[in-house]
Amino acid sequence: QVQLVESGGGLVQAGGSLRLSCAAQGITFSDMAWYRQAPGKQREFVAGISSGGGTNYRVSVKGRFTISRDNAKNTVYLQMNSLKPEDTAVYYCNHWPAVNDYWGQGTRVTVSS
Repeated sequence: QVQLVESGGGLVQAGGSLRLSCAAQGITFSDMAWYRQAPGKQREFVAGISSGGGTNYRVSVKGRFTISRDNAKNTVYLQMNSLKPEDTAVYYCNHWPAVNDYWGQGTRVTVSS
């Protein structure tokens, strides 16, 4: 019943932009967040947005990424600008804090230099 479907990833050159989407079904659409996992590294928090619209970002993406939500569509977005090679990872959405059983397939972002 729980489904989180991420989309919008792809290959982009450094300095480029991508817009990720997360369509949520079967969960309470409350506080949501984006996470990412680079090869050989643990999954890390990227950006979160509360049900009321408050946001938080990891320092390395602050000023470059913007998280938003459309409650009517049960969708969370991540606008990523000025992408860097170190942003390369599989990006996931989940509750904030994350619920382990909710992890989906993610969407892969590759930033070339």
